Amino acid sequence: MNYIRNLRKPFTYIFSLSFIGMITVLFSCKTPNPSFEIQHLENEQSIVRIEKAQKYLLLPIEEASGESQLFVIVDNGVVQTLHVRLAVNNIDYFVPIDLSVFTSKHISFKIQHIVDSAICWNEIKLSDTFDTANREPFRPTYHFSPPYGWMNDPNGMVYKDGEYHLFYQYNPYGSMWGNMHWGHAVSKDLVSWEHLLVAIAPDSLGTIFSGSAVVDKDNTAGFGAGAIIAIYTSAGERQTQSMAYSLDNGRNFTKYDCNPIIIADIPDFRDPKVFWHTETNRWILILAAGQEMQLYSSSNLKEWTYESNFGVGEGAHGGVWECPDLIELPVEGSNQKKWVLICNLNPGGPFGGSATQYFVGSFNGKSFINESPQITKWMDWGKDHYATVTWSNAPDNRSIAIAWMSNWQYANNVPTQQFRSANSLPRDLTLYTFNGETYLRNVPSAELETLRGKAENKRSFIVDRLYNIDKLMDSNTGSYEIEINITNNNAEVIGFRLFNSLGEEVDCYYNLLEKKFYMDRNTSGTISFSEDFPAITEAPVTSGKEMKLRLFVDKSSIEAFGDNGRFVMTNLVFPSESYNRISFYGKGGTYEVSTFNVYPLSITK
Repeated sequence: MNYIRNLRKPFTYIFSLSFIGMITVLFSCKTPNPSFEIQHLENEQSIVRIEKAQKYLLLPIEEASGESQLFVIVDNGVVQTLHVRLAVNNIDYFVPIDLSVFTSKHISFKIQHIVDSAICWNEIKLSDTFDTANREPFRPTYHFSPPYGWMNDPNGMVYKDGEYHLFYQYNPYGSMWGNMHWGHAVSKDLVSWEHLLVAIAPDSLGTIFSGSAVVDKDNTAGFGAGAIIAIYTSAGERQTQSMAYSLDNGRNFTKYDCNPIIIADIPDFRDPKVFWHTETNRWILILAAGQEMQLYSSSNLKEWTYESNFGVGEGAHGGVWECPDLIELPVEGSNQKKWVLICNLNPGGPFGGSATQYFVGSFNGKSFINESPQITKWMDWGKDHYATVTWSNAPDNRSIAIAWMSNWQYANNVPTQQFRSANSLPRDLTLYTFNGETYLRNVPSAELETLRGKAENKRSFIVDRLYNIDKLMDSNTGSYEIEINITNNNAEVIGFRLFNSLGEEVDCYYNLLEKKFYMDRNTSGTISFSEDFPAITEAPVTSGKEMKLRLFVDKSSIEAFGDNGRFVMTNLVFPSESYNRISFYGKGGTYEVSTFNVYPLSITK
């Protein structure tokens, strides 16, 4: 069996190459640290030989540098291949390579495509510790983010034995996209997360792209009743689908020795989502194939039969379709259920870049039929909500979704370095009907209310042109929730500006003539890292006289849930200091703010 990296056992993957002849040294550079030696070969190739290993080899990273190729060599065999941006002129941060997983004392690294004069050669170091203490002003308080490195799509989410498992696309060797692994964290309450060791690492079939996980309660795959089965994309020269299983609640995975399990001659062929279909008594798998979704069936999770495809002439096609999900949801106010196909695409979102659309319809175990083929429906109306998927096996028949909170237009360039990217808040999904059409409702999961501290309450007030609140909270750490209920008298525009003492602001407003809600982040703080970042986003609204809004503000994001989740808008912001003031304004008439509550939000460890 091929054991996947668990950071406690020896592991072997990627290539099997020989380095005979590489030990001819043209010149060498002895480091001040006698625990390792650096030898420079010709053509921008070097070898780092570990003489006395400590737990970590710390690599200095400079994000402006090009990628170097790093081969980890144990007993003259390559066990890992990485792409890292080693520091040439300046050091942005360090990343660790865990040496403790290797039982051999003969560890070396061949590094290609980095000049001999680079600053990294004097700064590479061995250490028994790696500091992950937060040094980032924009690291969120209550949104999940990796301890260090890059994160994008959430994947493999599954609930088992009281734990929510969150796997995610992860680069442990830099805070930009690359070296895709499955990172791993668990939570008992969806808000407080424990970081675990890397779950699935690259192998000879490629790096590990997105996928899903299920609990095989009836041992259909033969690995054991209750095994967690992960099905994911192996991204090599071609994208194929593979599987791995865990018999210890996701702490360690073993790859299936007959991988891959699904192949196709399609360049973009990825992101399998698997679920059990009770009516046909078999597993269903949906994956993205270019600009369509393909459906497969299986009785044992190993052998799959193609059933159908979906997508031609349906929805938005501005870019590649990715990260599908297919779930059945109740329709509020009825005994009816309908199927929802969640489809992420990049680019092609309503405000540029990546976004999540969805389709409502029926599924018979073979084919999905969209009930409204002429309408494109968006799950979130901000710029920073992508790769949305739901938890498998969630308790109480809940459908709980989470997304990657960024946009491919600028995700690699946002102003953080120790880490990049966070997830959206978890959201419970249901369906509702409006004007004969069925839509998704996204409600913040109830567990989020446990984050609330003592509320700051304001008595109801009338807004006639302007109404200022000079201080939201006495002690504002930048992480809070605002709850607003509004009764309109005759205003045509109802708005408010969140701002700080530096004049940085986010402007949110309802235009009731247009029946839209807007969020403007053009002067929200740091915006210069991308010309695509300044933006005004808009969402259709169905509210009339009464409006309800919950605003979740964290160190670098705002999520607006309007009218009990009938519309949602997620946008990143990077203010120089916390927004601690609010100014309400109206145009064309007056309105009453009947409820205004501010809750500080924090996680109690």
